[in-house]
Amino acid sequence: MLGQSQYSKKVNAWCMYDWANSVYSLVITTAIFPIFYNSVTTSASGSDIVNFFGLEIVNSVLYSYSLSFSFLILTIVQPILSGIADYSGNKKFFLRLFMYLGSFSCMFLYFFDGSNIEFGIICYVLASIGFTGSLVFYNAFLPEISTPENFDKISARGYSFGYVGSVILLIICLILIQGFEFFGFESSKEATKFTFLLVGIWWIFFAQITLYYLPENTKKIILNKTILTYGAKELIKVWNYIKGVKNLKLYLLSYFFYSMGVQTIMLVASYFGDKELNLDQNKLIFTILIIQLIAIFGAYFFAYVSRLKGNKFSLITMNLCWIIVCLTAYYTTNETQFYILAAAVGILMGGIQSLSRSTFSKLIPKEIGDTASFFNFYGISYNISVVIGTFSYGYIEQVTGSMRSSVLALTLFFIIGLSFLIFTKIKKLFK
Repeated sequence: MLGQSQYSKKVNAWCMYDWANSVYSLVITTAIFPIFYNSVTTSASGSDIVNFFGLEIVNSVLYSYSLSFSFLILTIVQPILSGIADYSGNKKFFLRLFMYLGSFSCMFLYFFDGSNIEFGIICYVLASIGFTGSLVFYNAFLPEISTPENFDKISARGYSFGYVGSVILLIICLILIQGFEFFGFESSKEATKFTFLLVGIWWIFFAQITLYYLPENTKKIILNKTILTYGAKELIKVWNYIKGVKNLKLYLLSYFFYSMGVQTIMLVASYFGDKELNLDQNKLIFTILIIQLIAIFGAYFFAYVSRLKGNKFSLITMNLCWIIVCLTAYYTTNETQFYILAAAVGILMGGIQSLSRSTFSKLIPKEIGDTASFFNFYGISYNISVVIGTFSYGYIEQVTGSMRSSVLALTLFFIIGLSFLIFTKIKKLFK
């Protein structure tokens, strides 16, 4: 009985890290910071040109490039981190290290006011690295706290913890910003900056539960060539294997391309509404909150469709819908149209994220015992897709001078992804 109690504590503690760090992805990367960044880097005359280390560049282009850069660094570092996680028992040390890097970087954003653009971008990049870097070691704890038959259930539990925690803090932030006078802030800008502090504090505070209960290994780490290259060698092995499995290779190529579009839209949607449509900040944040709720419906809806028609049918349907979303966004000019578009994004976002991972699981051959390296490869594919997607988005805007052209160009990624998907054979598990 005591053993079961200890088991539950470890599982709940592990899930609490999702509760702790998911506020970063919702508040900083999606909802509040992009809108704040645009407002403080746009001059009173309406100019959106900023000076970044002597380079004159459009603020939204710089924002897209900074996202690309952070994920590029993560793509390079992740194989090394994975090697350390596999070889050493000191995962908690590195989890703690990246957690503090990410959370303190979020807190330092409080001092970003637009005039110190270099400082703000550096903090933003470091927060992104801290967030994703910590996830490598966080995920590596799962085999230590559970057994394979419970992996799916516990992973889903962690996801639900993260969703609830992030929504709670976003609601708190929205209340603070809307009622800034009541809470003693001079302006909504000051209240918004305070929310960045809240994200860092929330992340650190709740992560302590995770760090307290997860197992500690005091084994000394010697960073030699074997450890530093282990992760990269494993990825090469996985790719060499995948090349010989036609459907898995076709699916990964499809996922790689349509993820460029999906992740870019999710990362810049609020920025598009703010800059292109001049929507009120509070309305945008509230819209993003609603999208999170709709995403749950989307995940269950497309899971149901997959049960009836199969994963391939659902993924093809969603890719076609994403193409329509991009084409529609190009012609979106008012608030009502944006809300309808946002609802569609919410449904598709929830569906394609949950279904993509489960489809990948189905396509991994049964004879593969340890799938960790395959999912690490899957994660690297995701990172690279974000690098290319966000860089392309920023570059096209820089060349054309319009975010609408960038959104329209994303349709190409979905078309390519759809083409590979059509030729992929995915078995139905249900009749």
